[in-house]
Amino acid sequence: MLNRRGILGLAAASLLSGCGFQPLYMPTASGKAGVAQRELAAISVGVIHERAGQLLRQALQERFEASGVTAPRAYELTVTYGISGEGIGIQPDTSISRIRLIGEANWSLTADDPLHSRLVHGRAKAVDDFDILNQQLFGADLSTGVAQQRLADALAEQITIQLSVWFRQHAAATSG
Repeated sequence: MLNRRGILGLAAASLLSGCGFQPLYMPTASGKAGVAQRELAAISVGVIHERAGQLLRQALQERFEASGVTAPRAYELTVTYGISGEGIGIQPDTSISRIRLIGEANWSLTADDPLHSRLVHGRAKAVDDFDILNQQLFGADLSTGVAQQRLADALAEQITIQLSVWFRQHAAATSG
């Protein structure tokens, strides 16, 4: 007996299949990696400065290599990344008890050709926050690091999706 969620899932699947929906990372009919997976595997991520940038670079590389596909490098991804912060929890004594971090990344994908042709560029933004306990500096440092990791993961996911969509659209435009 199907439960309510199962019935809704089947209904959604039948509606989506009728409109031509295909999963973004769908393999080909032969079972090989799809366009997005192959092209993501061919991206080399440039150095992103500072610790927060290193976290973002590592998160991007993990996503690009997640499919296990090996491909010769054909693209260079350049990312400029910055984090700003603001106090959002203010105590009566004007001390800050909660901080919001805003991570913004501007990225550009270039071809690995002699002209370094710029193929596509985009922007990603993520917000995270954490509490600061009274005079707990070690805890605040630890919370900052964890929040920076969450920002890096969120931004890497956005960039990966944007690139995957572009690769799928570009492949569809050049093949048909």
